[in-house]
Amino acid sequence: MVIGLLRLEFFLPYARSLKDKRMFLQGLKDRLRGRFNVAVAELEFQDKWQRAAVGLVTVNERRAVVERLLEAVRREIEATAEAEIVGSRVEYL
Repeated sequence: MVIGLLRLEFFLPYARSLKDKRMFLQGLKDRLRGRFNVAVAELEFQDKWQRAAVGLVTVNERRAVVERLLEAVRREIEATAEAEIVGSRVEYL
């Protein structure tokens, strides 16, 4: 069994309040959960309105499947998100 963790840090240039940030994150979480069946959680910067860090986790029998899925998630976020990815890290357990 392979567990893949993708940690992303965002800069949200268009967020003018914590409410804007929460709306962005909720939409992102819902879209990724529905499309990729991954677990998503906000990790840091809960009190900063233009910064966010999220963690995404998936599990599979094969590492190649986990790698492809996490790469697809990252591409999806880059293509559709209204935020700039300023940090990224992938871990496998």
